[in-house]
Amino acid sequence: MVSAVSAVRKTRALRLPAWGEPPALADVDVPEPTGSEVLVRVEAAGICHSDLHVLDAAPGALPYRPPFTLGHEIAGHVVAGSGFEAGERVAVHGPWGCGTCRRCAVGEDNYCDRRAELGWAGAGLGRDGGMAGHVLVPHARHLVPIGDLDATQAAPLTDAGLTPYHAVARLRLGDDASVVVVGVGGLGHVAIQILRAVTKARVFAVDVREDALSLAGRSGAHRTLLARADTETVLRRETGGADAVLDFVGSDPTLRLSAGVLRPGGDLVLVGSGGGKLTITKPGPLPQGASVSLPFWGGSRELAEVIALARTGGIRVETELFPLADAGEAFDRLRAGRVLGRAVLLPG
Repeated sequence: MVSAVSAVRKTRALRLPAWGEPPALADVDVPEPTGSEVLVRVEAAGICHSDLHVLDAAPGALPYRPPFTLGHEIAGHVVAGSGFEAGERVAVHGPWGCGTCRRCAVGEDNYCDRRAELGWAGAGLGRDGGMAGHVLVPHARHLVPIGDLDATQAAPLTDAGLTPYHAVARLRLGDDASVVVVGVGGLGHVAIQILRAVTKARVFAVDVREDALSLAGRSGAHRTLLARADTETVLRRETGGADAVLDFVGSDPTLRLSAGVLRPGGDLVLVGSGGGKLTITKPGPLPQGASVSLPFWGGSRELAEVIALARTGGIRVETELFPLADAGEAFDRLRAGRVLGRAVLLPG
């Protein structure tokens, strides 16, 4: 259904002006949807470490062309466009692919076959994102209804919920499995809840911060451990070797720990982009039969499952809320490791 676009012709947006420059608030035109596009009024937009990677990227490191509006975790309501009624509340599936390849055809834009040919990875990643009053979504297939779910929950779930859900769905876990979650931040604390909700695994959580371990406990971890010199020894003793390790940090120390506690035939899932390296040789640091995966986001069908799980109370994101005008403070807190859970912006 098509509805008239709001009479407001300008919207406030947080944009990356150029590589190496700080994000800046600007007044931009409210876009008008054409063809398959849908205009969404943003109610909330999450902040992710990936946003910091974009802000810190050197020219040429990413295939995006600034300026563009930041923000890939988005929830709001439909203003105009095809496929949804005006006013319907939605979450935005952030990875946008070519729309025509086999992966995109089944909602797996996160693994678009033509990704290398595109100049973007999705909303806020080369295309205008949701840290604004409005966002123009290229097709209704990128929208998932959220009903009465609070937008401050729905927005971060589009990545902080979807990414760990997708990672967990790929695991091979028996009823007596042990899973180690390394890094209890925006994604890690949701991963613990997902593991508790959809598996029978015993969940171990590791972090360098005491308050993060407290969050892990509230999220349902069976055991929490402060990262220390003996953490690997303790984990191996208590698990007998982990069936899976979800590394939400991805630094050299966490990769060493992850490889060191894995049992033969186990799964090492690298989610974090901390710049660490793990040299794979045979024999080497990984046990026999181990599998390594590099999941990226998740599909739109999985996002619908995440939203459904949240609406039944199965998962909840720990959030800190900031007005859009205070985005700089939120970025600074995230960079300093002082955000517990997920920072979420409110455009107002």
